[in-house]
Amino acid sequence: MSVAAARCAEAAEPFPRFRAQKFETRLTRHVHLPYLLALPQLRNQAAAPAPARWPLLLFLHGAGERGNDLSRVLRHGPPALVQQGTNFPFILVAPQCPDGQRWDAEALMALLEDCVRRLPVDPARVYVTGLSMGGYGTWKLGLLYPERLAAIVPICGGGEWIDVRLAGREKADALRSLAVWAFHGARDNVVPLNESERMVNALKESGAQKVRFTVYPEADHDAWTITYQKAELYQWLLEQSRPTAAWPQ
Repeated sequence: MSVAAARCAEAAEPFPRFRAQKFETRLTRHVHLPYLLALPQLRNQAAAPAPARWPLLLFLHGAGERGNDLSRVLRHGPPALVQQGTNFPFILVAPQCPDGQRWDAEALMALLEDCVRRLPVDPARVYVTGLSMGGYGTWKLGLLYPERLAAIVPICGGGEWIDVRLAGREKADALRSLAVWAFHGARDNVVPLNESERMVNALKESGAQKVRFTVYPEADHDAWTITYQKAELYQWLLEQSRPTAAWPQ
Protein backbone atom coordinates (compact mmCIF):
# COMPACT_ATOMS: atom_id res chain seq x y z
CA MET A 1 0.00 0.00 0.00
CA SER A 2 1.34 3.41 -0.93
CA VAL A 3 1.81 6.17 1.63
CA ALA A 4 -1.05 8.11 0.03
CA ALA A 5 -3.39 5.08 0.26
CA ALA A 6 -2.45 4.54 3.90
CA ARG A 7 -3.26 8.16 4.71
CA CYS A 8 -6.67 7.82 3.00
CA ALA A 9 -7.40 4.69 5.06
CA GLU A 10 -6.50 6.50 8.30
CA ALA A 11 -8.62 9.47 7.36
CA ALA A 12 -11.67 7.23 6.85
CA GLU A 13 -11.47 5.94 10.42
CA PRO A 14 -12.45 8.74 12.89
CA PHE A 15 -10.79 7.02 15.88
CA PRO A 16 -7.85 5.06 14.46
CA ARG A 17 -6.63 3.95 17.89
CA PHE A 18 -10.08 3.17 19.35
CA ARG A 19 -13.20 1.15 18.69
CA ALA A 20 -16.48 3.00 19.22
CA GLN A 21 -18.64 1.24 21.79
CA LYS A 22 -22.10 1.76 23.27
CA PHE A 23 -23.37 1.05 26.77
CA GLU A 24 -27.08 0.82 27.43
CA THR A 25 -29.03 -0.20 30.53
CA ARG A 26 -32.13 0.75 32.49
CA LEU A 27 -31.79 2.36 35.92
CA THR A 28 -34.58 2.42 38.47
CA ARG A 29 -34.68 4.37 41.72
CA HIS A 30 -36.68 4.14 44.90
CA VAL A 31 -37.39 7.54 46.41
CA HIS A 32 -38.50 7.88 50.02
CA LEU A 33 -39.12 11.39 51.32
CA PRO A 34 -41.23 11.82 54.46
CA TYR A 35 -42.54 15.36 54.73
CA LEU A 36 -44.65 17.73 56.77
CA LEU A 37 -47.65 19.34 55.10
CA ALA A 38 -49.44 22.46 56.36
CA LEU A 39 -52.52 23.87 54.66
CA PRO A 40 -53.67 27.48 55.14
CA GLN A 41 -56.24 27.99 57.86
CA LEU A 42 -59.03 30.46 57.10
CA ARG A 43 -60.13 32.23 60.26
CA ASN A 44 -63.29 33.69 58.75
CA GLN A 45 -64.48 31.82 55.71
CA ALA A 46 -67.54 34.04 55.31
CA ALA A 47 -65.41 37.17 55.03
CA ALA A 48 -62.63 35.51 53.01
CA PRO A 49 -63.77 32.50 50.99
CA ALA A 50 -61.04 30.00 50.21
CA PRO A 51 -59.41 30.35 46.81
CA ALA A 52 -59.68 27.41 44.46
CA ARG A 53 -55.89 27.16 44.34
CA TRP A 54 -53.14 28.10 46.78
CA PRO A 55 -49.48 29.00 46.25
CA LEU A 56 -47.07 26.29 47.40
CA LEU A 57 -43.81 26.81 49.30
CA LEU A 58 -41.27 23.98 49.45
CA PHE A 59 -38.89 24.33 52.41
CA LEU A 60 -35.52 22.53 52.50
CA HIS A 61 -33.83 22.21 55.89
CA GLY A 62 -30.11 22.13 56.64
CA ALA A 63 -27.72 19.22 57.22
CA GLY A 64 -28.41 19.10 60.96
CA GLU A 65 -32.04 18.14 60.46
CA ARG A 66 -31.47 15.03 58.34
CA GLY A 67 -32.69 11.63 59.55
CA ASN A 68 -35.99 9.88 60.17
CA ASP A 69 -37.45 12.08 62.91
CA LEU A 70 -39.77 14.63 61.32
CA SER A 71 -39.77 16.75 64.47
CA ARG A 72 -36.29 17.94 63.45
CA VAL A 73 -37.81 19.70 60.45
CA LEU A 74 -39.68 21.96 62.89
CA ARG A 75 -36.48 23.54 64.24
CA HIS A 76 -36.12 26.40 61.76
CA GLY A 77 -37.80 28.41 59.06
CA PRO A 78 -41.46 28.36 58.01
CA PRO A 79 -42.16 24.97 59.70
CA ALA A 80 -41.06 26.41 63.04
CA LEU A 81 -43.22 29.49 62.50
CA VAL A 82 -46.28 27.41 61.58
CA GLN A 83 -45.72 25.26 64.67
CA GLN A 84 -45.71 28.46 66.73
CA GLY A 85 -49.04 29.57 65.27
CA THR A 86 -48.20 31.53 62.13
CA ASN A 87 -50.80 31.06 59.40
CA PHE A 88 -49.22 31.46 55.97
CA PRO A 89 -51.37 32.00 52.86
CA PHE A 90 -49.78 29.10 51.03
CA ILE A 91 -49.42 25.34 51.22
CA LEU A 92 -46.19 24.48 53.04
CA VAL A 93 -44.33 21.28 52.11
CA ALA A 94 -41.31 20.43 54.26
CA PRO A 95 -39.57 17.12 53.44
CA GLN A 96 -36.79 15.50 55.44
CA CYS A 97 -33.54 14.47 53.81
CA PRO A 98 -32.29 10.99 54.82
CA ASP A 99 -29.17 10.59 56.94
CA GLY A 100 -25.91 10.80 55.04
CA GLN A 101 -27.50 12.30 51.93
CA ARG A 102 -27.91 15.69 50.30
CA TRP A 103 -30.99 17.11 48.65
CA ASP A 104 -31.79 15.27 45.42
CA ALA A 105 -33.29 17.65 42.86
CA GLU A 106 -34.99 14.90 40.86
CA ALA A 107 -36.60 13.42 43.96
CA LEU A 108 -37.76 16.85 45.09
CA MET A 109 -39.28 17.58 41.70
CA ALA A 110 -41.12 14.24 41.83
CA LEU A 111 -42.50 15.27 45.23
CA LEU A 112 -43.60 18.64 43.85
CA GLU A 113 -45.27 16.99 40.87
CA ASP A 114 -47.23 14.77 43.24
CA CYS A 115 -48.27 17.74 45.39
CA VAL A 116 -49.34 19.81 42.38
CA ARG A 117 -51.38 16.87 41.12
CA ARG A 118 -53.11 15.95 44.41
CA LEU A 119 -53.44 19.23 46.30
CA PRO A 120 -55.24 22.49 45.44
CA VAL A 121 -51.99 24.12 44.24
CA ASP A 122 -51.76 27.12 41.96
CA PRO A 123 -49.20 25.78 39.45
CA ALA A 124 -48.17 29.30 38.51
CA ARG A 125 -47.01 30.05 42.06
CA VAL A 126 -44.67 27.32 43.27
CA TYR A 127 -41.75 28.57 45.38
CA VAL A 128 -38.66 26.96 46.91
CA THR A 129 -36.58 28.11 49.86
CA GLY A 130 -33.95 26.51 52.04
CA LEU A 131 -31.10 27.18 54.44
CA SER A 132 -27.47 26.02 54.40
CA MET A 133 -27.58 22.55 52.78
CA GLY A 134 -31.15 23.46 51.87
CA GLY A 135 -29.83 26.64 50.28
CA TYR A 136 -27.68 24.49 48.01
CA GLY A 137 -30.71 22.34 47.24
CA THR A 138 -32.74 25.45 46.44
CA TRP A 139 -30.16 26.68 43.95
CA LYS A 140 -29.95 23.25 42.32
CA LEU A 141 -33.70 22.80 41.99
CA GLY A 142 -34.26 26.31 40.69
CA LEU A 143 -31.56 26.05 38.03
CA LEU A 144 -32.62 22.62 36.82
CA TYR A 145 -36.32 23.48 36.62
CA PRO A 146 -36.66 27.26 36.21
CA GLU A 147 -39.57 26.76 33.80
CA ARG A 148 -41.75 25.36 36.61
CA LEU A 149 -40.85 27.58 39.55
CA ALA A 150 -41.95 31.15 40.09
CA ALA A 151 -39.32 32.05 42.71
CA ILE A 152 -36.50 30.66 44.84
CA VAL A 153 -35.06 31.96 48.12
CA PRO A 154 -31.69 30.34 48.93
CA ILE A 155 -30.26 31.28 52.34
CA CYS A 156 -26.55 30.86 53.18
CA GLY A 157 -26.17 28.34 50.37
CA GLY A 158 -24.34 28.05 47.10
CA GLY A 159 -24.08 25.96 43.99
CA GLU A 160 -22.23 25.25 40.79
CA TRP A 161 -21.91 28.13 38.36
CA ILE A 162 -22.04 25.64 35.49
CA ASP A 163 -25.70 25.00 36.40
CA VAL A 164 -26.35 28.68 35.78
CA ARG A 165 -24.51 28.64 32.46
CA LEU A 166 -26.34 25.54 31.24
CA ALA A 167 -29.71 26.90 32.28
CA GLY A 168 -28.84 30.15 30.51
CA ARG A 169 -28.22 28.24 27.29
CA GLU A 170 -30.97 25.62 27.43
CA LYS A 171 -33.73 27.45 29.32
CA ALA A 172 -32.83 31.09 28.77
CA ASP A 173 -36.36 32.51 28.82
CA ALA A 174 -37.29 30.68 32.01
CA LEU A 175 -34.06 31.69 33.74
CA ARG A 176 -34.52 35.35 32.82
CA SER A 177 -37.94 35.39 34.46
CA LEU A 178 -37.12 33.26 37.53
CA ALA A 179 -37.40 35.45 40.63
CA VAL A 180 -34.46 34.97 42.99
CA TRP A 181 -33.84 36.51 46.39
CA ALA A 182 -30.66 35.21 48.02
CA PHE A 183 -29.55 35.90 51.61
CA HIS A 184 -26.21 35.43 53.35
CA GLY A 185 -24.35 36.51 56.47
CA ALA A 186 -21.10 38.39 55.82
CA ARG A 187 -19.42 36.63 58.76
CA ASP A 188 -20.52 33.12 57.83
CA ASN A 189 -17.67 30.73 58.70
CA VAL A 190 -19.53 27.61 57.55
CA VAL A 191 -20.63 28.56 54.05
CA PRO A 192 -18.51 31.51 52.86
CA LEU A 193 -20.29 34.57 51.53
CA ASN A 194 -18.66 34.14 48.13
CA GLU A 195 -20.73 30.97 47.59
CA SER A 196 -23.84 33.13 47.21
CA GLU A 197 -21.97 35.94 45.47
CA ARG A 198 -20.72 33.57 42.77
CA MET A 199 -24.22 32.30 42.02
CA VAL A 200 -25.80 35.75 41.99
CA ASN A 201 -23.11 37.13 39.68
CA ALA A 202 -23.43 34.15 37.33
CA LEU A 203 -27.20 34.65 37.21
CA LYS A 204 -26.87 38.30 36.28
CA GLU A 205 -24.26 37.50 33.63
CA SER A 206 -26.65 34.93 32.16
CA GLY A 207 -29.39 37.52 31.76
CA ALA A 208 -31.56 36.84 34.81
CA GLN A 209 -33.66 39.94 35.36
CA LYS A 210 -35.33 39.35 38.74
CA VAL A 211 -32.43 38.86 41.15
CA ARG A 212 -32.12 40.30 44.64
CA PHE A 213 -29.27 39.73 47.08
CA THR A 214 -29.28 40.67 50.77
CA VAL A 215 -26.11 40.46 52.88
CA TYR A 216 -26.31 40.88 56.65
CA PRO A 217 -23.03 42.60 57.65
CA GLU A 218 -23.02 41.27 61.22
CA ALA A 219 -24.61 37.84 60.71
CA ASP A 220 -22.76 34.54 60.83
CA HIS A 221 -24.09 31.26 59.44
CA ASP A 222 -27.54 31.79 60.91
CA ALA A 223 -28.89 34.16 58.29
CA TRP A 224 -32.21 32.32 58.25
CA THR A 225 -33.81 33.39 61.54
CA ILE A 226 -33.97 37.07 60.61
CA THR A 227 -34.87 36.26 57.01
CA TYR A 228 -37.85 34.04 57.74
CA GLN A 229 -39.21 36.64 60.16
CA LYS A 230 -39.50 39.21 57.37
CA ALA A 231 -43.11 39.84 56.35
CA GLU A 232 -41.66 41.51 53.26
CA LEU A 233 -40.23 38.19 52.10
CA TYR A 234 -43.59 36.44 52.00
CA GLN A 235 -45.28 39.39 50.36
CA TRP A 236 -42.56 39.37 47.69
CA LEU A 237 -43.03 35.65 47.15
CA LEU A 238 -46.76 35.97 46.68
CA GLU A 239 -46.20 38.62 44.02
CA GLN A 240 -44.19 36.18 41.87
CA SER A 241 -45.89 33.96 39.33
CA ARG A 242 -45.14 31.87 36.25
CA PRO A 243 -48.36 31.56 34.23
CA THR A 244 -46.65 29.38 31.63
CA ALA A 245 -45.49 26.73 34.14
CA ALA A 246 -46.17 23.26 32.75
CA TRP A 247 -46.82 20.55 35.34
CA PRO A 248 -47.81 16.96 34.47
CA GLN A 249 -51.40 16.09 35.19
